[in-house]
Amino acid sequence: MSDSASAVRQLLETERLADLGPERRDNGFSTKEIDRVLDSALKASGESAELIRALLYLWHDHLDESHSIAQGIENQDGSYVHALMHRREPDYGNAKYWFRRVGKHPVYAQLPERANKVLTGANAAVRKELIRGGEWDAFAFVDCCERAEGAKGDFQAALQQLQAEEFAVLLNHLLGEAGERNA
Repeated sequence: MSDSASAVRQLLETERLADLGPERRDNGFSTKEIDRVLDSALKASGESAELIRALLYLWHDHLDESHSIAQGIENQDGSYVHALMHRREPDYGNAKYWFRRVGKHPVYAQLPERANKVLTGANAAVRKELIRGGEWDAFAFVDCCERAEGAKGDFQAALQQLQAEEFAVLLNHLLGEAGERNA
């Protein structure tokens, strides 16, 4: 699955990072382009494959299409993608509702290290909010995104980069799940 996983991961490599909110970029892939890559790269089917699709739709600013998939998958991963969609919508209260349904997700273990790399300089203080007792706080990240709403500059850019890291870690997790279920 390494060549196909690589093709799927490349869908996260965009000229501009996804916005924290619902704004659409002019350089994103259409759902048809995403589907074309996924249909040829992913041999797996089922919930993990559909969540990969939903996550990539969300990355490329297709919030409604992402939501349609994620809301129909009632497991921890589905709740995570659903929460991300509502965070970007922005519907922060609903995002937190879905993060409560997520519980402690396996990808949370990787996010503190990613946050330490991204949040430097003036944004280093935000790490204390996002990493409590060495653990990732998804609710604090929702709060940070809400504070950054409409803002420009280093704080928003750092959060966008951290969001990109979060998407990459979750995509890797979902790719592993899709591969394991078809092995």
